[in-house]
Amino acid sequence: MINRVVLVGRLTRDPELRRTTSGMSVASFTIAVDNRVKAGGEKSASFIPCTVWSQTADNVAKFTRKGSLVGIDGRLNQRSYDSKEGKKVSIVEVVCDSVQFLEPKGANAPEAESASFPPSEPAPETSKNLSSIDIVDDDLPF
Repeated sequence: MINRVVLVGRLTRDPELRRTTSGMSVASFTIAVDNRVKAGGEKSASFIPCTVWSQTADNVAKFTRKGSLVGIDGRLNQRSYDSKEGKKVSIVEVVCDSVQFLEPKGANAPEAESASFPPSEPAPETSKNLSSIDIVDDDLPF
């Protein structure tokens, strides 16, 4: 059987980083994913809860925040627990194997937190200019 989820969306809030009693990192966040729109219909989104563990959890908490565009790859997981009121609560979430940061570093950061460089010092090259790549449509796999 196959249980694989691949999504691209934006974080709806800052990730919440916690540690287990054994010291392992776990981060929880929710991403908003656009739904398909039928002709003449309104745009809508699905809000998908996600969990990530270990070093990836630390990186997600450190480098993303509300509004960050991420790509996730993982598996769907359903769990349940008893609430304080005694009701059984069921949760469906994506347990992420990997999280890709799809925006340049600092693209979604508030201006005060983004890196700045003195005028005499050029900014380091952080990404390649993808608009200068010559690709023929016949070379694309889709």
